[in-house]
Amino acid sequence: MSEAHHVETHFTAGETVRDLVLGMADGLTVPFALAAGLTGAAAASRLIVTAGLAEIAAGSVAMGLGGYLAARSEAEHYAAEQAREHAEVVEKPHAERAEVAAVFHRYGLGDAQIAPVLQAFEKDPEAWVDFMMRFELGLEKPASGRARRSALAVGGAYVAGGLIPLFPYIVIPDVRRALSWSAAATLTALLVFGWAKGKLTSGKPWRSAGQTASIGALAAAAAFGLARLVG
Repeated sequence: MSEAHHVETHFTAGETVRDLVLGMADGLTVPFALAAGLTGAAAASRLIVTAGLAEIAAGSVAMGLGGYLAARSEAEHYAAEQAREHAEVVEKPHAERAEVAAVFHRYGLGDAQIAPVLQAFEKDPEAWVDFMMRFELGLEKPASGRARRSALAVGGAYVAGGLIPLFPYIVIPDVRRALSWSAAATLTALLVFGWAKGKLTSGKPWRSAGQTASIGALAAAAAFGLARLVG
């Protein structure tokens, strides 16, 4: 009897999803809140479109740079900790062996079981350092080009999200009608985006959809109310 081949499927694009979530969520809510606020102040449709496009341009650059710098800082932190671990493996091998043993002790292994692992690590310092980075410090090596991809993902998602609430103002001259269509489009996009995010990450798509849409609606309502109050 042939044994069925077992294949495990795990979601491994967490960093990319995080970048897209960051860019898309802000891209949907901030431009819509701005457009709704200006509508509440009885601004002309052309002014709203101009202000919205300017905000999308500035916001995408700022968000992209933020993603880039965050990824660069993460890579620099990893490199610094890796260099420190390399030095400690050479200069403080006894202390490092004790730290490895402590990690395995937490999993219920005894000294006799740990000894062969320590011997193997002593023959392969790179593997030893990699183990310490993962299990002592909880750090994963950043992928090559991560900073550039993060900037593009965050900035691009912000632009894509921002154009959704702004598009009705481009094609509908009446700002009140445009606001209604913009609200409907933004709410739909938030629900779809939240559902997809939850499906990929938490496994609770409808809960994620509701939370994402609620946050966006609150942001827009606050901006609209403030504009009406001071307008």
